[in-house]
Amino acid sequence: HERMKIGIFGGTFNPPHLGHMAAATAAIDTLNLDKLILIPDHTPPHKALPEHPVSSAHRMEMTRIMADRLDRPGIVEASDLEMHRSGKSYTSDTLKRLRELYPGDELWLMVGTDMFLTLQSWHEPEEIMSRAGILTFGRNRDDKREMFERQAQFLAKTYQAAVHIMTLPGLVEVCSTDLREQLARGGGSDYLDPAIYGYILRNQLYG
Repeated sequence: HERMKIGIFGGTFNPPHLGHMAAATAAIDTLNLDKLILIPDHTPPHKALPEHPVSSAHRMEMTRIMADRLDRPGIVEASDLEMHRSGKSYTSDTLKRLRELYPGDELWLMVGTDMFLTLQSWHEPEEIMSRAGILTFGRNRDDKREMFERQAQFLAKTYQAAVHIMTLPGLVEVCSTDLREQLARGGGSDYLDPAIYGYILRNQLYG
């Protein structure tokens, strides 16, 4: 088959919010992706959990709803690839598995700004960047811009990484911790797709 361009968007998705959805849409349109795979990460049992822990099954279901609501049939899918892992789940392992599933295709890993700036300290960075291009979101402020350009050059030189920096004008900045606190107090609906908000209410998640 023709070489596909596949985006990989991982996260705790606890819960998936409008910021995630805007990023997903921008990634599809910017890189002209043939497929975008949403992968909720496995929360290791030893990780400090928020006060009202939400099960992996609920996070998976909310991620499926997000995939559906992004309304790009045939392009967006949710995957439970990391849910069945026990122990630590590393991005390099996930990419190894995706490489087996999509041997001839072009993979792009979506990473947030903080992660982008610290990629070299991740587990097996050379494995990650040999298997996938890195797609990150530039903020529109100039102070970050220069840091980003420098980091992109560093990764290209050190790991021969392919890096694409997208600018998202007017991106909804949502901090998941704040959002969970708002939900616990009965707020937060402004940052969520109505279908996901409905799911949260029906299942009484986040207290």
